[in-house]
Amino acid sequence: MDYAFYQSSCNGETNFAAEDTASAVANCISCNENRNNNSGREQRHVHEVVGSTQIEGCCSDAHNHRFATVSGEAIPTGCGDHVHEIRFRTDFTDGHFHEFRGRTGGAIPVGGGRHVHFVEAKTTQEDGHRHCFRVASLIEDPVGDCGD
Repeated sequence: MDYAFYQSSCNGETNFAAEDTASAVANCISCNENRNNNSGREQRHVHEVVGSTQIEGCCSDAHNHRFATVSGEAIPTGCGDHVHEIRFRTDFTDGHFHEFRGRTGGAIPVGGGRHVHFVEAKTTQEDGHRHCFRVASLIEDPVGDCGD
């Protein structure tokens, strides 16, 4: 399948690319020594991602889909920033579902030492169409110290 993903570069420009990100993630393994392989290593943080696609179709066929997932661990970008891989399958609506696999943009600070990530992309094509979506992740460690 061809997957679209959102990627943020070191200079702040954003770029869309269509490719299977497995190769991009595999290429980054050498710079990500803290990947969790359940061998006692520390796991990097993850984010919850919950959202809805935009409405596609018209009249009685107009519909959208919902999705919820937890991102992969942080993947350093080499710019003092990081991204996360996201994979999900939408709910089953109008007789079909869609999938997405890609990466978030870089960290967006929200105060208190926390951050979120943004994704703007399209799902896989099913039933003759794709859905666009925009979503921000939830903050990492939502029940941690308030930072007061």
